Amino acid sequence: MCIKPYPCQQAERGLTLIELLIFIVIVGVAATAILGVFGSLTRNSASLLPDKQAQAIAAGMMQEVLAQPFTFCDPDDPAAPTALAPGGCAVQETAMAAELGETRNGATPFDNVNDYHSAAQLPVSLPNQPPATGVTALAGLPGYTYQVTVAPTNALPNVTVTPNDALLVTVTVRLNGTLVSQLQGVRIRYAPNTL
Repeated sequence: MCIKPYPCQQAERGLTLIELLIFIVIVGVAATAILGVFGSLTRNSASLLPDKQAQAIAAGMMQEVLAQPFTFCDPDDPAAPTALAPGGCAVQETAMAAELGETRNGATPFDNVNDYHSAAQLPVSLPNQPPATGVTALAGLPGYTYQVTVAPTNALPNVTVTPNDALLVTVTVRLNGTLVSQLQGVRIRYAPNTL
């Protein structure tokens, strides 16, 4: 029976030393497991860097190649904007190689998809920065090489293509001679004035 003016309450009870020790052990084991997982993720993320870099190189190169024109005429031909067939060109675009004097990063750059075809593995080079940045040149990526092959294709799923009006572009990136990444894309010929 309570005689005090306040309602009767049970006596408050604190943690025993054993309960506190058990809590500390459980939290310690959980923290160790979580830190182990983070350590493993950190180690594995560093090993994926070469793959991600190779994929970025391949994607960038593929974007550069597929952005080039693929018409009936060489882009330098005055008839290129209006030709509806190869016969309307003074210079037809048929060779799977760069025209004389054209290079990827030179004074006369590649101007069509066919120019990028190469049987050689080429070192990855990064373009120079504009002088306003204060950086005159960027180093390449040592050990990385790329190869671009361009070949006519008519085998496109669910698409009917006139012979020689589609090119299969394959970009292969290697690191120290080992294949790391390969992308394929298709470029379809267009006649500019029929769009």
